Amino acid sequence: MSSPHRDAAGPDLASVAKLLADATRAGFCLALLDGRAWTATELARHAGVAASTATEHLNALVAGNLLIEERQGRHRYVRLADPHVAELIESLAALAPDRRTPPRSLSAAGRRQALTHARTCYDHLAGTVGVAITDALTERGLLEWGNGLRLTGEGDAWLGGLGITVPTGTRRPSVRSCLDWTERRPHLAGAVGAALCGHAFTEGWITRIGTTRAVTVTPAGGRALHDHLGLPAELLAPKAELLAQK
Repeated sequence: MSSPHRDAAGPDLASVAKLLADATRAGFCLALLDGRAWTATELARHAGVAASTATEHLNALVAGNLLIEERQGRHRYVRLADPHVAELIESLAALAPDRRTPPRSLSAAGRRQALTHARTCYDHLAGTVGVAITDALTERGLLEWGNGLRLTGEGDAWLGGLGITVPTGTRRPSVRSCLDWTERRPHLAGAVGAALCGHAFTEGWITRIGTTRAVTVTPAGGRALHDHLGLPAELLAPKAELLAQK
């Protein structure tokens, strides 16, 4: 006689959990949170595994719909399937125990500090700065959390005043909370979070630190975020040791 649990209809959550239960596959997904497409060779080098091992893991992640692949000539690239997958990975990282070893050099410590301070989470802002922006939007009545997260009328007008247009007519939620893995508090995701991050890049408010997910707030960005959201300069000021990693 079969188990009633085995016969129950519903999403196969265990298959997704199995994919992320492997440290190498989980590491690939964390690396891909930068929103870029990576080659198997780049991911193999990042994880310290053989190219054949990386390919095997990537095939499993693609088959499980966590990644999608793109081909350009002979080159194969992979990236996270969509923003929902990115938010899942970030949220799981926030729940996971922190087993990072102490940095072995000043440069490694600087890179870790930069990632914690401000970074992209796929296509929206995370880290200390991302959470601070979300808090400021809430305190100013631009976001409301009472009956589920939503953008208020004042928030819509605020975005319009900055010239930020949020795409409509897609399946992506307008606003969504994403649990920040370093702050252990939510930052803003969804279409609004992505549009705000894109605007910050376009206007030069933030700039990437090297090829990592870490970003730094520029002097122009510090002024803008202070003027528009009241964020303090000491939170936003780029630190010399972070800029040294660029």
